[in-house]
Amino acid sequence: MTKIIPEAKINETGFFIQGLSEIDSLQIPIFTIILLLYIIIICGNTIIFVVIWSYPHLHTPMYILLMNLSVIDIAYTSNILPNLLKMLLSRLKLMSFMECISQLYFFISLASTEVIILAAMAYDRYVAICCPLQYVSLMSLKHCTGFAATAWVIGLLDPIGHIALIVKLSFCSSHRINHFFCDLSPLLKISCSDTSDVEVMNYIVGSLLTLATFLLTLISYVLIISTILKIKSAEGRHKAFSTCTSHLTCISIFYGTLLCLYMRPASSYYPDQDKFFSLLYIVLVPLLNPIIYSLKNHEFKAGVKKLLHKMTLKSGT
Repeated sequence: MTKIIPEAKINETGFFIQGLSEIDSLQIPIFTIILLLYIIIICGNTIIFVVIWSYPHLHTPMYILLMNLSVIDIAYTSNILPNLLKMLLSRLKLMSFMECISQLYFFISLASTEVIILAAMAYDRYVAICCPLQYVSLMSLKHCTGFAATAWVIGLLDPIGHIALIVKLSFCSSHRINHFFCDLSPLLKISCSDTSDVEVMNYIVGSLLTLATFLLTLISYVLIISTILKIKSAEGRHKAFSTCTSHLTCISIFYGTLLCLYMRPASSYYPDQDKFFSLLYIVLVPLLNPIIYSLKNHEFKAGVKKLLHKMTLKSGT
């Protein structure tokens, strides 16, 4: 008979997080790579936030949404990577029940916020390309602020149903999470309780939020591409499409990994495959955002140069 650990006992013992690899010789190399990527993510997204915040001419809907995306990426990776780095360095892979639930809450919350921000960015590009004469009225700063505020509120409320159901579950004696953080599928996998309610909740939220925002983004880009193809000059088509390539690249990676990971039953959880997709989901998108959104943007690069010039002058005095 399988031994059940009551919730009180789980609160005391917590969970054992298996991590990325159990091979001792790989711990330091993995630690070094993850630390380097984390530093790049934090620095890159912080630069985006500071530059946009510092220059009023960048206070447009597109840049304000990008600034929100940078905050999400910083918080998103900081929710998981520092703890992963600590486990790799100290080899101490225990996580308390409350730490696990808190990490899961913020993971779901920030992911939900991000899908809404990405959909708002797609709508912004749709209005800019398909309805340029109405852009000022449809994407005013008031509307943009409303989109951002809505995204954060929904993100904070979204995981409450999941968490309320998960804290009622009982867990098997192993309480070993075969992942590198406290994610939903591996957590449900070790539960000895009926997890169907949590899975149904996951599907409902996934259908109402993730698929809804995905469809909004998809429809926006279908209309954008249709409008671009009607532009007669090749130069005009290239210029219009270049304003969307950065966002299109990010959402392709984001939704591709998101749908592979979470829009399926917990019974189809494959640890090694899911760890790989999760690492892409957690590291690659926040890593690419500063690069693909900024390096091709002349206004932003000019803002970076001004900021560096100011810093140089201050350090010189």
